Amino acid sequence: MFMYTIRVGASFSAAHNLREYGGKCENQHGHNWRVTACLGGEALGADGMLFDFSELRRLLREVLSELDHSNINAHPDFTHTNPTAENIARWIYARLQGVLPPQARLVEVTAEETDGSIAGYSGNPSPS
Repeated sequence: MFMYTIRVGASFSAAHNLREYGGKCENQHGHNWRVTACLGGEALGADGMLFDFSELRRLLREVLSELDHSNINAHPDFTHTNPTAENIARWIYARLQGVLPPQARLVEVTAEETDGSIAGYSGNPSPS
């Protein structure tokens, strides 16, 4: 559990289809995805912040730009991985973790594909 958390949101638009679903979502369709990234920590910096909101939002948008206005199924990381909201959240988490500075502890990424349909991925936080 973290004493402090911050969250930022950003969005992207993309198409996908679910493999082996057996329903209408097996057909290609699109979403205006809403993604939220949460950082956590026990202490604030000398500036009184856990992490700068603007910088976190910039990094999140940078990651999302790889999926924006694309067919997610055609992305190399999703040719064999079903592009479910859960897998997309996990992919964003891994990408975002890769561009954050070491002191920033990513807690969770959520991906909302339609209003109220939200999947999240939480990695293991680093020890303090």
